[in-house]
Amino acid sequence: MGKYEKLIFQVLSGTSDANIAFSDLINLLQYLGFDMRIKGSHHIFRKAGVEEKPNLQKEGNKAKPYQVKQIRNIILKYKLGVSDDK
Repeated sequence: MGKYEKLIFQVLSGTSDANIAFSDLINLLQYLGFDMRIKGSHHIFRKAGVEEKPNLQKEGNKAKPYQVKQIRNIILKYKLGVSDDK
């Protein structure tokens, strides 16, 4: 299991929303194909075919728990990070 698969599992498990590193969450979204735009402290993500536009802000080194929950809902809704070859 690779780095991003472990992170997806951690996000989907929902047991450590307050313990996800902000940089890891940003890297995960980019790995999933999102484009990032930064405006001030806001990191705004877009992806073709995804209606939601996640907007992340740092809280120390960690992502805010409600933002991790939003990302989890997007991953589940659009079945992101799920390979068909496994």
